Amino acid sequence: MRTALTRPALGLGLALSLAGCGINSIPTAEENVKAKWAEVQNNYQRRADLIPNLVSTVRAAGAQEKDILTQVTQARASASQVQLSGDQLTDPQAMANFARAQGAVTLSLQRLQEAYPELKSQGNYTTLMSQLEGTENRIAIARNDYNQAVQSYNTQIRTFPDAIGARIFYGAKPITPFTATTPGAETAPKVDFGNAG
Repeated sequence: MRTALTRPALGLGLALSLAGCGINSIPTAEENVKAKWAEVQNNYQRRADLIPNLVSTVRAAGAQEKDILTQVTQARASASQVQLSGDQLTDPQAMANFARAQGAVTLSLQRLQEAYPELKSQGNYTTLMSQLEGTENRIAIARNDYNQAVQSYNTQIRTFPDAIGARIFYGAKPITPFTATTPGAETAPKVDFGNAG
């Protein structure tokens, strides 16, 4: 009779101890990080999709400054080639390469905006630049959400009792947060759409 009661009690005790060491919370936190990263990529893709429309609008307005159009197109193509999957989020070098490629797109768009003051009065250009500005804001928010999820995950896999389950069952490694790698990225760029009063 004692054995019949001991087995269920041991099973319950084992289940509670596993639950207390992150057996379920670690994969949940990791999937949250991956979902936040997918949102970052979604916003970068939105920006990449807008760029061809912007380039076409600028080309239609004039053939000057082809060099800047080429830079925008090349930066977009380069950024599209640098992919970062959820499984690579623990690789700081892969994260830096991705951030560098996306930073080049941002810089080329800033140069384009500065080089075409006469286009500010055209509706298509203004609309596209406004959409790109909104997309840049979405990117910033998505990166912030991703970094918060990374901080939570990294803290969870390093603190007791979840650290036990993270190491034993999952071999969890810290995930790399998104950091700015573009020189001068710590300073907000001056964006002037010509609509300030």
